[in-house]
Amino acid sequence: MRLSAGLFVFAALIILGCAPAPVASDVRALEDSWNAYQGVDFELPVLDSLAQYSAHITLRNTNQYPYNNIFLIVRLTHPHGKIQTDTLEYRMARADGSWLGVGVGAIKDNLLTYRDTISFEEGSGYQLSIKHALRNNGSAQGVSVLEGITEVGYQIRELNP
Repeated sequence: MRLSAGLFVFAALIILGCAPAPVASDVRALEDSWNAYQGVDFELPVLDSLAQYSAHITLRNTNQYPYNNIFLIVRLTHPHGKIQTDTLEYRMARADGSWLGVGVGAIKDNLLTYRDTISFEEGSGYQLSIKHALRNNGSAQGVSVLEGITEVGYQIRELNP
């Protein structure tokens, strides 16, 4: 069992090590918590309008994060006003409670797929906004202040560079 886990980690490192570097990325540190009504906003740089990309959300969590998943509302605003809003759910922990992210100790980095394929055909002026949308089980009221997420960001990688 220990050998197969080691082989899995080795294979994952080889695969991730061969992934193309992001052509654009940014991250914002959160103070002490993440307010549900406060989006984390990014102005995307100008990208090749003919290229295809993959887009990812990056989250850094600590052991103070009290849930095994996270719901995000991601809004992509195009330069000419079109808005695409997605509600996304990501697993953050395994069934045994161990974190899925990568890192040593209490801090884990998570690379979450937002779009497998995306293009930025309109040139400059794209904006990305990320909010959390968590609720406790059995409660209609959302979690207004989320503990344990310390950074939120994005990465964009070119497909077939």
